[in-house]
Amino acid sequence: MLVLGMNRWGCGTRIIPSQFNLGHPLSGVCLASSDPPFQGPSILGLLSPSFTYLDALKSVHVPEKAIRHIGGRLISAAERIVVPTESNTESLDAPILRSPIHTPVLVTEVLEFLLVKSGGIYIDCTSGEGGHTEEILRRCIPDGHVFALDSDSDALKAATARLHRYRSNLSLICTSYNQISTLLALAKISSADGIVFDLGLSSLQLQQSGRGFSFSKTEPLDMRFDATNGPTASDIVNHYPVDKLTHILRTYGQEPRARFIARAIVQRRPIYTAVSLAGIVATTAKQSRKGLHPATRTFQAIRIAVNDELRNLQIGLDQAISALKPGGRVAVISYHSLEDRIVKQTFQRESKECICSTEILRCVCGHKQQLQIITKKIITPSSNEKIRNPRSRSARLRVAERIHNIS
Repeated sequence: MLVLGMNRWGCGTRIIPSQFNLGHPLSGVCLASSDPPFQGPSILGLLSPSFTYLDALKSVHVPEKAIRHIGGRLISAAERIVVPTESNTESLDAPILRSPIHTPVLVTEVLEFLLVKSGGIYIDCTSGEGGHTEEILRRCIPDGHVFALDSDSDALKAATARLHRYRSNLSLICTSYNQISTLLALAKISSADGIVFDLGLSSLQLQQSGRGFSFSKTEPLDMRFDATNGPTASDIVNHYPVDKLTHILRTYGQEPRARFIARAIVQRRPIYTAVSLAGIVATTAKQSRKGLHPATRTFQAIRIAVNDELRNLQIGLDQAISALKPGGRVAVISYHSLEDRIVKQTFQRESKECICSTEILRCVCGHKQQLQIITKKIITPSSNEKIRNPRSRSARLRVAERIHNIS
């Protein structure tokens, strides 16, 4: 989907298709506006089937064929989201989901390492319900700005209630973090002072999404972060052959009994709900020594496959590094070894001047160092945080800084 550029007064900004490479079109909506001194538009507004931008007072029509000209994706009327204003933060067109239990992980450490300053430009690549976003906004106002991204539109609807007071310093955008480069181009922002990724599932997704992320709920097998796009978990569970299921479970879940579980799934088809899938896995797999539910690895593997998480993470990291100002920092919170390995290896690669094989005596790679690693060892939550927020127990934080002397 093309996202219409608007300023806070509702004035449209023409976006010429040839100006931007939209290989993976932005799939979303910005919920908040931007004030000067920002040059160029805030990514703002709402695209419904009639392509009408809505706020409390006005609507601006966007020609349908102009959107389709660049291969845009339509969203349904039920997905319409209203720009939050002081007088209208709970529109009937955009029911707001609330999650009072949401607690951001390692937030003190993230803020400390990002060196958040007033007037800075920051990108929260996984804003969710806005926990990290809110804390960054508190420290970068009155002149700073945060671009808050998330593929899950329900999470962003919840974030509107939490973040509406910062509306002049905030752009909430429903898109994947593999679109950082496109986002900055559309917003006419050359670089950012800091970028954060929190790769874990949110409380809202586990408890209220209705998409089968939790193996304890009778919910349909969906597991998509963007509930409007791509194959579902049900497609994988009910249609993939044993060999392909085994590969997913072994590769993305590191499940030692992958083939046994895959066979059990195929034998018990059709499987309609998360709790049914969890029950089948529990009869086949053993509970881990750490006390995790037997279906934990299976659910992780299927979710990663559905959302193509590892490939998107690599794309997002590469774009984030390129988007940083010299001296800017990127902080990544991961929750399992597959994610952490990608982050660690990316930081290590980009902190070297040469990445040639050790067998090559003279450098031929032409690689240039981009990063300095700030956290020599992973940062983990304190004992107190793990007690207050048990979901933080597996979190690990890595931080790197863009270096100044890039030729």
